[in-house]
Amino acid sequence: MLDSSNLVTFTGQANSSGYDTFLMDEERGRLYVGAEDHIFSLDLVNINRDLKQIAWPATPSKRDECKWAGKDLEKDCSNFVRVLQQYNQTHLYVCGTGAFHPICAYLEIGKRAEDNIYRLDMSHFENGRGKSPYDPKMLSTSLLLDGELYSGTSADFMGRDFAIFRTLGDQHPIRTEQHDSRWLNDPKFVGIHLIPESDNPEDDKIFLFFKENAMDGEHTGKATISRIAQLCKNDEGGHRSLVNKWTTFLKAKLTCSVPGLNGIDTHFDELQDVFLMSAKDPKNPVIYAVFTTSSNIFQGSAICMYSMADIRRVFLGPYAHRDGPNYQWVPFQSRVPYPRPGTCPSKTFGGFDSTKDLPDDVIMFARLHPAMYNPVQPIGGRPIVVRTDAEYQFTQLVVDRVEAEDGQYDVMFIGTDMGTVLKVVTIPRESWHDLEEVVLEEMTVFSMPTAITAMELSTKQQQLYLGSDMGISQMPLHRCEVYGKACAECCLARDPYCAWDGTECSRYFPTAKRRTRRQDIRNGDPLSQCSDLQHNDLEGYSSVEERSVYGVENSSMFLECSSKSQRAVIYWQFQRPNDEVKLEIKVDERVSHTDRGLLIRSLTQADTGVYLCHAVEHGFIQPLLRLTLQVIPSQRVGELLLRTGAADRNSAKQKLWYQDFLSILEHPDLNSVDEFCEHVWKKERKQRGKKPPKAGRTPASTAKWKHLQENKRGRNRRTHEQQRPPRSV
Repeated sequence: MLDSSNLVTFTGQANSSGYDTFLMDEERGRLYVGAEDHIFSLDLVNINRDLKQIAWPATPSKRDECKWAGKDLEKDCSNFVRVLQQYNQTHLYVCGTGAFHPICAYLEIGKRAEDNIYRLDMSHFENGRGKSPYDPKMLSTSLLLDGELYSGTSADFMGRDFAIFRTLGDQHPIRTEQHDSRWLNDPKFVGIHLIPESDNPEDDKIFLFFKENAMDGEHTGKATISRIAQLCKNDEGGHRSLVNKWTTFLKAKLTCSVPGLNGIDTHFDELQDVFLMSAKDPKNPVIYAVFTTSSNIFQGSAICMYSMADIRRVFLGPYAHRDGPNYQWVPFQSRVPYPRPGTCPSKTFGGFDSTKDLPDDVIMFARLHPAMYNPVQPIGGRPIVVRTDAEYQFTQLVVDRVEAEDGQYDVMFIGTDMGTVLKVVTIPRESWHDLEEVVLEEMTVFSMPTAITAMELSTKQQQLYLGSDMGISQMPLHRCEVYGKACAECCLARDPYCAWDGTECSRYFPTAKRRTRRQDIRNGDPLSQCSDLQHNDLEGYSSVEERSVYGVENSSMFLECSSKSQRAVIYWQFQRPNDEVKLEIKVDERVSHTDRGLLIRSLTQADTGVYLCHAVEHGFIQPLLRLTLQVIPSQRVGELLLRTGAADRNSAKQKLWYQDFLSILEHPDLNSVDEFCEHVWKKERKQRGKKPPKAGRTPASTAKWKHLQENKRGRNRRTHEQQRPPRSV
C-alpha cells in the first residue's frame, strides 16, 4: 500500500505514544488526536501535511508524586489525553490523566479553518476527576452535549470507584450509585451516544456501552458480561433518595453468540467497540458491536447488529430481581410503580416536570432494580461476522453505507490487534438470517504488529484514519484499481464502491448515467454483466499472461499462480505437446496444491507441456496464467554445466557453485531440496576442518542457504524463469 501511495503514515513524536483519542471535524478538514503529552491537529486530506501540535506534559511535581505512589514513571506518569470534545464553535474541551492527577483545559481552534488558531488556554485548568481516568490503561468514554460532559470512568486513584458522571454546565454534578455492584461492577467503558426516544427532546436518552463483571448469582454464570445502559438527559437526581444520583439508570445484557447443537451456544462476551449507523429516522440507528471471547478454550471475534426496537423492548420488559430460596435472579412479577422507573419526566407521559418530583416508591424501586432480566438479542439471532481460527482479534469498527447499483450496502472496516484492517460487506441472500460474508480486502496498515485502538471515517474525504500506540495511518475507502483490468475481475470483486465503466474498474457514482457501467454486488455474476463487453476474455486466453519455465528431471518444481480474490478456488489443467485435450491435474503424493501455486516434487519427462491456471468463483472460470514447462534431462544438464564450468575455470566461486549443483545430478536418490542441502552441508563440514574461509568472504554453501531461505515457499533455485509476475497485494 505504501508503494502504491494508498497509505499515509504519521509516526508521531519520539517521546509520545497512545494515539487513540480521535475527534473528527469535517467542516474544518481536521482530525484532532489526543496522545501521551501531546494534542495533534492533522489535515484530513493528508495527515502529514500542515501538522499542528501542542505539548501538554504533566508537571514535574505530579510525575514525582506518581512515581512515589508506586506507578511506572515511563509508562504511567505522563499526561495521556483521554477526553477530546467540541465545547463550542471556537474551543475544544480536553482532559488528560495528568500522571494520575486528572486535569482538564480549553483548547482554542478559531471559528473558521482559515483563522489558523491552535493554542491551549494555560491560564485556566480544571480538576479532571470524574471526567478522565487516573490510569491510562483504564477504558473510559465521554460525550459533551449542550455544555454538559457525560463520562464513564474511574473516579479514584486506586481504580475502585467507577461511575457514570455528568459534569460541567449549570446543574449540580450527578453520578451513579457509589459502591453498589448491582449498578456497576468493575466496568470497562467502550462507548457513549445520544439517541432520541421521540420527537420530544425531553425524552432524549444517553446510551452507554460497557463490559463488567457479572453480578453475584447472575444466572448466566459468565465472568464478563457486555452491557447497554440508558439515562435520561434531563435526569436531575432524586429529592430525598438518590440525591445527585441518576434515577433513570437502567442496564441490560448484550448477547452475541452462535447457536449450537443441543442448545449449547458459543458466546462472545467481551465488548470491544460499538458503531452507530445513522438512519433516516434518527431515533432508530443500527448498532454494530465488536466482541471477543474471554474463554480459555478458544479465541475468537464476532460482530453483531442490534436494532433500537429490540433494545427498547428489553427496557420495557421485566426487571431483574433476586428472590427464592437460592436467592437467584428472576424476572420481577409484582406491581411496578408509576411512572415506570427509567421513564424520562416529560409531557409525553405527563404529571412530572422533574425527577425530583418522582414518588418515593419509584426512586426506591429504581435504586434496587437497575438491571433488566431479558438480554438484547442481535438482529437475526446470531453474529454477522465470526472469526475463530484467525491469528488476530477484532478491536475497532467503523461502517460506511454505500449506494450501489442493486441497493444499499454497509461496508465494514474492522481493525485488529495485529495492525491489519479487514474490509467486509455482508450480503443478505434471502433474509438477515442468511447472510453471505464477503471479504473485499485485508490490508496491513502499520509497519509492525500493533493493536488498532481508534478508527474514524470521513465520508467527505472518503478516507479512513487509524490510531495505535505507535502512530496514525490514513487509507482510502476504495482502491478499485487493485481488482484487475478486466470487467469480470471488477464484477467478481463485489465491492459496492467500484464498477466497470467500460475501460477500467473505477469508483461507482449513483448519479452517473453511463450505459457501459457494470456492477452486481448481490450475485457477482460476470457472465450476465460483462459478456457483451469482453467476450474474448470470458471465453479464452487472449489476454492471459503466458510464460515459459524450465525444470530439471528428478528435481522439484513450483508453478506459482494465485488469485486476487480470497473467495476464488484455483483450478489447474494440463495439456501435452501437440495435443488439444486439457486434463485436470490430480493431487497425489508427487503433486500437491498450495495457496500460492502447484508443487511437483519430482519432475519426469511426461510433465513437459502446458499448464493452465484458472480461478473459479460463483461458477465463473477465469483464466489467470498459461505456463509452458520444459523438462530438461538430468544427463543433458550435466553435460552443459560441465562445458560451462570448463570454459570459466578462472572463477573458483563459480566452479564451486557448479560442483555443488552437479552433486544432485550425480545422486539420483537426492530428489528434494532438503536432501540436497544436507548433502552439501556434510561436505562443507568436512572442508572446514581442513581450511577455513578467508575473513570477509562468505562460503558458497552459506550463500546458497541464504538464497534457499529467501525462496522457502517451494520455489527451486534450479528453476530458470524468463520473467516472474509481480506478487499480488
